[in-house]
Amino acid sequence: MTRIKAFDHIGITVADLDLVTDFFVKLGLEVEGRAFVEGEFLDTVCGIPDSRTEVVMLQPPDGGTRLELARFVRPDHAPGSPTAPANELGLRNVCFEVEDLLGIVDDLVDAGYGLVGGVGEFEDMWRMTYVRGPEGIIVALAQRLDD
Repeated sequence: MTRIKAFDHIGITVADLDLVTDFFVKLGLEVEGRAFVEGEFLDTVCGIPDSRTEVVMLQPPDGGTRLELARFVRPDHAPGSPTAPANELGLRNVCFEVEDLLGIVDDLVDAGYGLVGGVGEFEDMWRMTYVRGPEGIIVALAQRLDD
């Protein structure tokens, strides 16, 4: 018997909440809400006394697993590596199934974002690539080819 009921969301801490939110909205996610959170609840959950964060919750068009972006107002964020390779320990990427992967890649390159590697195809079933978004976030884009 499993105790997990559903996959609710993935959380990413960022420095520039507006920039990262805009990136994911351009990919097709929708803003579900935006709010500041502070007080006993946040201090207890994140283990940082007197913390305050601004959170944007994004949802995919299919209503699936949401993406939570958080910017700490207090205390200031600890920097990560914006050029981390795909094999660095930690959250490696978030992946979205898309239509017209090559068109999306062209749009992202035009907007100043680059590919981590290249566009690959797996057994005539999937086309996939990693894009390095704002703040070094790696977004995997996958297009089903066998539809």
